[in-house]
Amino acid sequence: MVGKLIVIEGIDGSGKSTQLDLLKAKLGQAGELFRYQRFPRYDDPSSILVRMYLGGEFGNDPCATNPYTASAYFAVDRAAAFAGELGSFYRSGGTVLCDRYTTSNAIYQAAKMKADELEEFAQWLFDFEYNRMGLPRPDAVIFLDVPEEITLRLRTERGNAPDIHEADQVFLHNSAETARFMANKYGWKRIECTLNGKLRTPEDISEEIFYIVNSLKNFER
Repeated sequence: MVGKLIVIEGIDGSGKSTQLDLLKAKLGQAGELFRYQRFPRYDDPSSILVRMYLGGEFGNDPCATNPYTASAYFAVDRAAAFAGELGSFYRSGGTVLCDRYTTSNAIYQAAKMKADELEEFAQWLFDFEYNRMGLPRPDAVIFLDVPEEITLRLRTERGNAPDIHEADQVFLHNSAETARFMANKYGWKRIECTLNGKLRTPEDISEEIFYIVNSLKNFER
């Protein structure tokens, strides 16, 4: 018996943290047992290559690192997480809620590629992580689609030092376009976070997310 894996995706500044906090609160209020995991796990030794890569130790240009190589950095961190308590909880039937997952490689690493290479890369990636590494496939990937001018403002307001992805506006534009392609191609649950050119309230977006999560088998009433 395995559980459910729910992934929240979005480019940097899309409001994932806010939505995950609201979703965790709703699941707790509903009495649901779940585990939350943010990837990468920056405080864990398994993310050392991720930290080196994002910190610019392999170059400040994200595209200087081969997307297949960079994908492996992130995948190893996920494999280490599921080799421990998180995997035991999932395999015993528990629900795991992830902030980023394999699907982030499909966004950010595929953004380094030409349009006609995206499907080949995605097929390799999903086979590599799900089949060969044995990571669980998500039951739902919820993609928060936010216009780039808004994500830029939200990232600026955060005031955090940017990593090499966040510091490259062209790369982030390509990532946003790649994310929309992947969402449409692979059936991710795409949430339009604006209405009539204005950002929807966090509570409004949260209700849509919880409706999707609640529709999964583990959450039927």
